[in-house]
Amino acid sequence: MVYNVSMVRMKITANEENQRLDRFLKKYYRNAPLSYIYKLLRTGVKVNGRRVPPNTRLTLGDELTIDISEEEQRAYLAREKPRASKRQFQVVYEDENLLIVEKPFGLLVHGTAEEGKETLSNQVMAYLIDSGAYSPDREKTFVPSPVNRLDHNTTGLVIFGKNAEALRSLSRMMGEKNFIRKYYLAIVHGEMKEEILLRDRMEKDREANKVRILDAGAEKGKLMVTRAKPLKRANGFTLVEVELVTGRTHQIRVHLAEAGYPIVGDRKYGDRQRDAELLRKFPLKAQFLHAYRLVFENCLPPLDYMRGREFKCELPAGMKRVSEELFHGSKHEDKRRI
Repeated sequence: MVYNVSMVRMKITANEENQRLDRFLKKYYRNAPLSYIYKLLRTGVKVNGRRVPPNTRLTLGDELTIDISEEEQRAYLAREKPRASKRQFQVVYEDENLLIVEKPFGLLVHGTAEEGKETLSNQVMAYLIDSGAYSPDREKTFVPSPVNRLDHNTTGLVIFGKNAEALRSLSRMMGEKNFIRKYYLAIVHGEMKEEILLRDRMEKDREANKVRILDAGAEKGKLMVTRAKPLKRANGFTLVEVELVTGRTHQIRVHLAEAGYPIVGDRKYGDRQRDAELLRKFPLKAQFLHAYRLVFENCLPPLDYMRGREFKCELPAGMKRVSEELFHGSKHEDKRRI
């Protein structure tokens, strides 16, 4: 088969700079086999008129020239537009750099091929396309992405970066200390009388999709740190505000359970026997855990203007009803945070 070879020219913009050339091409021609990408790197790609190593970092204004057939360009560049049947999230805050949304119960932040296309990320992308804030046809490799993830059944605040610079800064701010403080509300079994600080090492059992806490003094595993502060307590339950200091898989759920305060409705780490009576009264579908508050303590450029900002989202209606009934007339209440 004979292909008509043409030359593709493109300028590197702010959303593509600082990427390795080989990784840029993998994202740009996302439908191409890896062997084809490395063939292009050997014979068909130049940066500013020169052949360069695959690990070359692209900079703003670089010109790429790619020798590729028209047929292969069409096939490997094809983009599948996100399909979202409906918008299930609520917008909490939005500007040119970031979007903060409220994720509902039962919606994945990201999905796999087996789990289908109905995810928060795809719904947000469709929303940004409809609003004109994002154009897949205009962008070469950048895709708006979340910087924090919530479990399938956990509700609350999720942050998306809307451009590459903001996304890089948000990812660093979310992963390092003293930038963004993350708070959750949970109802647990047991009456917690004072604030606790939990600090342990954990490892993940990927087959069981569970986390276990390692013995005290263990050197292996990942460190996880959680703070829990009681807000209300009554009748053997406590409403707690939890600060996620590190961000490990299932961290809050396993940490509170290990400390003797399993989250109500948690089928993986909770106390099913104690849940049984409560679930007969309240039709909870999953754990009572809600990511309700974000505090931007310090910020990196271009997000300096966010310093000191705080965002909250209320408990979903069903969870609010459970909380009000369990703690109605509670004498032990911290009103500063509610």
